[in-house]
Amino acid sequence: MTFDLIIAGGTFPDGTRADIGITGAKITAVAPHLDAEAGQRIDATGCLVAPPFVDAHFHMDATLSYGQPRINASGTLLEGIALWGELKPQLTHDAVVERALAYCDWAVAMGLLAIRSHVDICDDRLLAVDALLDVKKRVAPYLDLQLVAFPQDGYLRSPTAAANLARALDRGVDIVGGIPHFERTMEEGRRSVELLVRLAADRGLAVDMHCDETDDPLSRHIETLAAETRRHGLQGRVAGSHLTSMHSMDNYYVSKLLPLIAEAGVAAIANPLINITLQGRHDTYPKRRGLTRVRELLDAGVTVGFGQDCVLDPWYALGTADMLDVAFMGLHVAPMTSPDDMRRCFDMVTSEPAKIMGLQGYGLEPGCVASLVVLEAGDKIEAIRLRATRLVVVSKGRVVARTPPRRTALGLSHRPMSVDRRFPTA
Repeated sequence: MTFDLIIAGGTFPDGTRADIGITGAKITAVAPHLDAEAGQRIDATGCLVAPPFVDAHFHMDATLSYGQPRINASGTLLEGIALWGELKPQLTHDAVVERALAYCDWAVAMGLLAIRSHVDICDDRLLAVDALLDVKKRVAPYLDLQLVAFPQDGYLRSPTAAANLARALDRGVDIVGGIPHFERTMEEGRRSVELLVRLAADRGLAVDMHCDETDDPLSRHIETLAAETRRHGLQGRVAGSHLTSMHSMDNYYVSKLLPLIAEAGVAAIANPLINITLQGRHDTYPKRRGLTRVRELLDAGVTVGFGQDCVLDPWYALGTADMLDVAFMGLHVAPMTSPDDMRRCFDMVTSEPAKIMGLQGYGLEPGCVASLVVLEAGDKIEAIRLRATRLVVVSKGRVVARTPPRRTALGLSHRPMSVDRRFPTA
């Protein structure tokens, strides 16, 4: 048998070692040793070979816009939203596309090959929607991009949001979003959840809702989201993103809430870098961390993913598209420091968000899409500890990025040295 590419001798996330044979865009063989011809052979001995990183929560319309038109002086969520409102009228199609494609270059080089991005629909022009639909087509040969119709200014609070969200879905946006805690009242927040989940059910779409991204323990829209998910039979197709109010809720209420979320099949997406930065801003001391109850959600049987959320935008001044940075922060803030928990943090930037996004053919088994990353680490824990170099990134059967090893120079920058990321221009 002849393969186009063999990844030889790598260690899989479960600790097994095997060769991977790739033909076209598919993994066609996995065996302890593939003694076969190949157009290209990559020696991965001593390295971790993993499926690609996955980010189930991002804002690509805003990424790389840091400093435009000004910097978020307070560092708060609400000033970030206000700042984004100032920037929206200044957006151009070409600028949004250019920034998004630049970020996708970073992502591919970091082995991040699937992203779910929320896109603001509260601009009546739907400029960002059209721009990211353009980007989605351009990057499709290398990167899977899902788009969420996100009413940043509130589905009921913004006068044209309902019509704009429907228009965005008509244009091809994949998923229904929402932000109930930003509505004018708790009642309007509850109502927005009901309307949006019904809309998704009527259209046969999934839901991914910014939910309770606040320090207010009385913000309990996740309860409504779980109830409406069951009412409309959307189990397994709904995610609640952020859920930060849960860190301020009393334990008795949470003991009731967690089973409701699990029974409804609602997934949770925490964003450690951004949650630890934006939450607790009104506290003196003790100061709350802001991250939702990751361990408790996992123990209740809820699927949990970690998201990047923001990179160089009105809400966050840092970031590099490195999901191992996200796992590293999540590990500390959760905190999840036992060996098993640290391995779970790796899963929360790979296999778990892949489940949330419903990615088909994700994994390292024969028949899976031939997308993977060769990491300069021996196992999951070392990968997080070192934020390991992506020695080789393979996307749909093609080597798209290489980075020289850095074991002898761990203090140096590990930005990719070469990236093959020629996206189609049309």
